[in-house]
Amino acid sequence: MEFEKLIALAESNEERLQGIFRGFERTAESNTRRVLDAFREYRVSDACFAGTTGYGYDDLGRETMEKVYARVFGAEKALVRTQFVNGTHALACALYGALQPGDTMLSVTGTPYDTLQTALFGAGRGTLASYGVVYREIALALDGGPDYDAIRESVSALRPALVYIQRSRGYDARRALSVQEIGEILKVTKSANPDTAVMVDNCYGEFTDVLEPCHVGADLMAGSLIKNPGGGIAPGGGYVAGRADLVDYAAERLSVPGIGGECGATLGVNRLLFQGFFFAPHTVCQALKTMAFAAAMLESLGYRCSPSWSEKRSDIIETIELRSAEALVKFCQGIQKGSPVDSFAAPVPAPMPGYESQVVMAAGTFIQGASLELSCDGPVREPYLGYLQGGLTYESGKLGVLRALQEMLS
Repeated sequence: MEFEKLIALAESNEERLQGIFRGFERTAESNTRRVLDAFREYRVSDACFAGTTGYGYDDLGRETMEKVYARVFGAEKALVRTQFVNGTHALACALYGALQPGDTMLSVTGTPYDTLQTALFGAGRGTLASYGVVYREIALALDGGPDYDAIRESVSALRPALVYIQRSRGYDARRALSVQEIGEILKVTKSANPDTAVMVDNCYGEFTDVLEPCHVGADLMAGSLIKNPGGGIAPGGGYVAGRADLVDYAAERLSVPGIGGECGATLGVNRLLFQGFFFAPHTVCQALKTMAFAAAMLESLGYRCSPSWSEKRSDIIETIELRSAEALVKFCQGIQKGSPVDSFAAPVPAPMPGYESQVVMAAGTFIQGASLELSCDGPVREPYLGYLQGGLTYESGKLGVLRALQEMLS
């Protein structure tokens, strides 16, 4: 398709997206108000931006940042650290802290994301399975939402120490869960066994709604700073938030029992973490706009997308059924060509740690692996789903999507 025709199609789709865009902007405004209130409440100042070295004791910025996160996310306590190497690490620390040998963990959203599976039920040394934690799971309902009856029955029968919810879709054809649905899972779980803790993998979901999982009763949640809450500025790290005792246990897994969250030098990155969190509601809004635009364009061209352009969004990911390995690779190569960094590179399928299939990954990002920035990847296996996400600005995201379409259709 000629680029001029793509531009005309884009203009037509943008017209019908205006109401959707306005909804994203209202959510961003509400979340920005909550962030600003927390900054003011905990007296964020220039002194908070200084970093510490060595052990990192008495780090004003780190301590203030964790109070801000807890306040914004509706949690009793938060652990926000660049020592988390990625979101999977933050999730694993939360799980290892919350679960003891002999406990049962029940995943109520099917099998978790690929990179977490080894830590959960892998055969190697140091996995939760090797420590005697029993893993069980429940598939999602046929409509892609929670199977509330199965959850109630399983929690009553198993009395699990922890119920695990994956909010986003991962490398699967499922949809993301809304905060409202997470709240319903919590009600069902607590009615069946009040002693069961509920943990949410919140990756890709922060600030897509006016509420977060802890606002509706989640005991624990975790995510990555190079996704939504880092605002495209945080250079790395992750967070755990929720019930104070569970956050403390996660801190002891990140460091060691007896030290927990008391140590951890920030090495001069505090300003970036504060500034990224300040930008995050707005930047997530830009990513949501980009994804809605991509869905509208692709659906106009006959491709199946999830969510559809007009559907409610609960994460910053768009799943695209590209029908062939060639189309998946070409689309990713087009996203790479439309990126501000490494636009000259050509992504090709390759093995990736933690994944069974080869993966093609386009990521011309300022922060390595940052999926709040426009990127696209997918395992090269049927039905050849591409997982498009992010967009720091709508303008650059739109142009990147158009370049990917041009590359694929040519």
